[in-house]
Amino acid sequence: MKKVYHLGNCGTNQRIIKEWGSKLKGFEMQDIKLEPITAAQIDEMKKLAGSYEALFSRVAMKYRSMGLNEMKLTEKDYRKYILEEYTFLKRPVMINGDRIFIGNAAKVVAEAKATL
Repeated sequence: MKKVYHLGNCGTNQRIIKEWGSKLKGFEMQDIKLEPITAAQIDEMKKLAGSYEALFSRVAMKYRSMGLNEMKLTEKDYRKYILEEYTFLKRPVMINGDRIFIGNAAKVVAEAKATL
């Protein structure tokens, strides 16, 4: 599978996708705000990532406003919140074959780019 889950109106996601550029040819692009991720998709990402927690963004504005920062979240909770609210998916997420790259850390972006 070759896929990128991103947020189209996020400047950081747009910058990263532009950096990856034409090397993304053949990748399916999914704007998670316009086309929400499904349970099957998040479960597939979890298989590659090892946990739902690895896919969960603690910098999402709703993380604190919902009081989640004060709760002990389980894997079931992480999955539930990601499916309920797209902002909880750490993004972009690139799946290139059997490898997954999660988030916008410079090291992750560079590693992903190197596989293209």
